[in-house]
Amino acid sequence: MIQTGHATLEDILLLFIYLELGAMVGIYFKTHRLPVQYLIYIAITALSRHLVIDVQKVTDSFHLYLLLSITAAIACLSGAIFILSYTAKKYGCPDENRQTELDKPE
Repeated sequence: MIQTGHATLEDILLLFIYLELGAMVGIYFKTHRLPVQYLIYIAITALSRHLVIDVQKVTDSFHLYLLLSITAAIACLSGAIFILSYTAKKYGCPDENRQTELDKPE
């Protein structure tokens, strides 16, 4: 990026991955929980980056199968995000203030 003097699409997509990792670490230190949805967002962004940038360098023989498999993986991860958010809305998330029997002071 420094040699070219401008940011390419590859650099911008890599920046999104770094931002999502930073947000996930920040949420972990605030809540002491690791949100699975952010890991899936990072995986979707990494697969999208691979689909846009790295697939151009692949030979033509596996090009179609590679495109279909990456697209199917993105669709599966998107479905997982939908299922996670739907179940969180329907059933709720566990309370952080709720103490279990082992955590209660005696």
